[in-house]
Amino acid sequence: MEGVERNSSIFSPRPFQEWSLAFWTLCSVMVPVLITLWCSFRRSRRQELMQDILRKSKHNWQDTDLFSQPTYCCICSLHILQGAFCNCCGLCVDEECLKKADRRFLCKEIIMRGESGFRTSMVHQWIRGNVPLCSYCVVCKQQCGTQPKLCDYRCVWCQQTVHDECMQSSLKNGTCELGEFRSLIIPPYYLFNVSQMRKDKRVDYGKLAASCEKNWTPLIILANTRSGNNMGETLLGQFKMLLNPIQIFELTKTTPAKALQLCTWLPCNSARVLVCGGDGTVGWVLDAIDDMKIKGQERYIPQVAILPLGTGNDLSNTLGWGAGYAGEIPVEQILRNVMDADGIKLDRWKVQVTNKGYYNLRKLKVFTMNNYFSTGPDALMALNFHTHREKSPSLFSSRIINKAVYFFYGTKDCLVQECKDLNKKIELELDGERIDLPSLEGIIVLNIAYWGGGCRLWEGMGDELYPPARHDDGLLEVVGVNGSFHCAQIQVKLANPIRLGQAHTVRLILKNSKMPMQVDGEPWAQGPCTVTITHKTHALMLYHSGEQTDDDDVSSISEQELAKDQTDEDT
Repeated sequence: MEGVERNSSIFSPRPFQEWSLAFWTLCSVMVPVLITLWCSFRRSRRQELMQDILRKSKHNWQDTDLFSQPTYCCICSLHILQGAFCNCCGLCVDEECLKKADRRFLCKEIIMRGESGFRTSMVHQWIRGNVPLCSYCVVCKQQCGTQPKLCDYRCVWCQQTVHDECMQSSLKNGTCELGEFRSLIIPPYYLFNVSQMRKDKRVDYGKLAASCEKNWTPLIILANTRSGNNMGETLLGQFKMLLNPIQIFELTKTTPAKALQLCTWLPCNSARVLVCGGDGTVGWVLDAIDDMKIKGQERYIPQVAILPLGTGNDLSNTLGWGAGYAGEIPVEQILRNVMDADGIKLDRWKVQVTNKGYYNLRKLKVFTMNNYFSTGPDALMALNFHTHREKSPSLFSSRIINKAVYFFYGTKDCLVQECKDLNKKIELELDGERIDLPSLEGIIVLNIAYWGGGCRLWEGMGDELYPPARHDDGLLEVVGVNGSFHCAQIQVKLANPIRLGQAHTVRLILKNSKMPMQVDGEPWAQGPCTVTITHKTHALMLYHSGEQTDDDDVSSISEQELAKDQTDEDT
């Protein structure tokens, strides 16, 4: 009996229950893990397939997880929350309908297809559904896109909208006039005619331009997506919707020199360029335009407008385009401002830095200046900022953060005063005449009216009247500052700079020390040298006079008072 009891205890269900508990515990842990891994694999696989479709597609698809307004698929007509839209034609589709959309719908054609011949017009290209909010029918003048379904049509070129019931055969197959911005658009039929003429080795751009708008000023847009708050990507898509995609260039992928070759396909002196970026990007484009002059393409030189995306934007502010763009103005208004802008000239200067190398051999560095040259506290702040941005570029993507970093380094310099006694370290000559320098820490040589992110440095404040600084008179304004705190006082209009004079040629001789220097925000540390600034050339710019800042009002009042005083003296 004892043996039987012992054997029954061996086969008791307790060990089986323990193994069962362990098994189900393991399953409860592993099953969610396996499901998560499987979902991640499927998601990554789906993204790879999506990217492959987007890469091979003729549309410029942009995938999104959430549309900003009620959106319907142009293939299945169902309401969609996530999917893809084309940056060029505005087509919206669900992920499952991407391949069908590629086969069924054509995107904007940058150049018209067809056999040989001369084209002077094109028909509408209609896309059904998802018309812009507050758009109106071209036939009945009533609002479009108000029904909760895929309805109504929009032309991808002239942006006209029309109701389903108002669509007529004459309108559907009618000639497209390219809409409000036809004077800025390079039509596909124009590029077709150019390609045909080039095949025949006879190009008459005057004859080709006759097929376009009477006052045709085609616009080329160059955008630096790394400038400012990284708004370039959004702007590129919005401009492609309104213009021909061939007119839009991303400078991180295409250099300005290559993009500006499109000007050689256009009539002489007709092209305009809109630079979306900071002052550094504008200087990059102007250097490429100077290279066009060297290549003998001077008759194709465009006029340049600016959409400020950088941090300082002093050149943009001087030319009336504002101190910074943060999306507050729609792109349609930006294009209207470019159409209304007036052509002016901008002085460009050559900055030649000659320093002594080993065995007294002289080394030469040459820069091109559009805005200003400086040595002293503001150049030191720019150098510190530039050094830290090179180490961690991802931390400097916000304009507010950039200004905060400048403020930190300016406060630090107020305490340390690394540039003190500059007047003992440097000699200044204006048009060959040596200037006796007072006690100061910095010297700034100005070509434009604005400095330091929006401060009119030369005019200053108070009752002391000075002629306003100009950017096209061949003269440079030279001022001195007493340190970072003095710079801050000048910017908030609590102090005046030390005005040293105006000149056509400026020479600075740094004796036996090392000082920070900058040209248009590009800083470096410089040893003993001679800096010579002379006039180089003129750039053709566009001036926007639609907006006026408070500083502009003060400047205009000062000019009026000066003119009144001169009139009183004459009488």
